[in-house]
Amino acid sequence: MSEVNTFGMLIRQIHNALEKIANSQLKAKDLTLSQMTALVEILKAPTRKLTFKELEKCLSLAQSTTAGLIFRLEQKKLVSVSGDTDDKRIKYVEITPVGEKFCKEAKREIDDTEKKLLENLSAAERENLLSLLEEINRTIRKM
Repeated sequence: MSEVNTFGMLIRQIHNALEKIANSQLKAKDLTLSQMTALVEILKAPTRKLTFKELEKCLSLAQSTTAGLIFRLEQKKLVSVSGDTDDKRIKYVEITPVGEKFCKEAKREIDDTEKKLLENLSAAERENLLSLLEEINRTIRKM
């Protein structure tokens, strides 16, 4: 393997290219990839609602960054914010129907992009790639 094409460098290049594609697609909807990722995390929650702290942990972001992200999503009517009735220090963020609609539309675009990216791989190669990426992800989370 050449010095230039290390695993880390290739992963970084792929990540940067995917992020650029996603941000370009989301720009038309006045969203960023970070905002979309937050919406998806909230949507995945069983109640479609998370505490600010839970979302902060899911996104691996600082408290101030998460708060700013939530504020911008709230301004766009994609989430609503509420306080805990028992503990005023706890704030919840919940996805709105408009936010859910955005997620469904973005999912279709992501699926189309992924299909194009993987179209030259066989089903077995795609399955193997996914398995390897999942293993790398598990390993890196333990570090």
